[in-house]
Amino acid sequence: MRSVVLPALLSLCLSGCGMMSYSLTANLANAGQPSGKASHVETAAAAGPRTKVAAAAATANDKAPKGSYERAPRGALSERDYSATRLDAERARDLVNVYRKEKGLRPLKLQPALTEAARSHSRDLAKWDRISHFGSDGSNPWDRVRRAGYHARLAAENVGTGQITIDEVMKGWQASPGHNKNLLLQDAEHMGIALVQDPKTEFKTFWTLVIASPQ
Repeated sequence: MRSVVLPALLSLCLSGCGMMSYSLTANLANAGQPSGKASHVETAAAAGPRTKVAAAAATANDKAPKGSYERAPRGALSERDYSATRLDAERARDLVNVYRKEKGLRPLKLQPALTEAARSHSRDLAKWDRISHFGSDGSNPWDRVRRAGYHARLAAENVGTGQITIDEVMKGWQASPGHNKNLLLQDAEHMGIALVQDPKTEFKTFWTLVIASPQ
């Protein structure tokens, strides 16, 4: 049983040489996020035969490595108000670039293929109601960037779940060493960002930021 602090964040950076450098941060403290701890418990209470068969089939189709994701405890974010949650991609880009400018780094441009890679991952996370860098098809961020048609020499991904605004997401990413490193990648040129909302899920919001530079 693992302890989880919600909302959750994950970051990962991949380089063109194929090496992976993980900085997984599913717990975030003192970064302006709700900090109520809850146990990570997966339950299947009152499941009838048909439900059990459907659940087994879904599990069989899930190719994400075991232990590579977190799920939210039931009702953990039920008291948060997401009615005004929206993503303005240009404003998100501007927030990232203002932060990069403060550190003497060049601005990033929104790139459609990276946006599609981010969107596809957020959709997948929402479908399975979890946070991870692995897709249910077993893909990692590098796979999704390549599949979207972007030929990268460097790619990085930050993921957040449960945040209400892009400002809340950014505050958390800046406060976390792994996420912050991705935001401030010196050689990065492009970015894509996506938000998928699903009020029926426990996490409610699924944010993905992809930062990359082309070959």
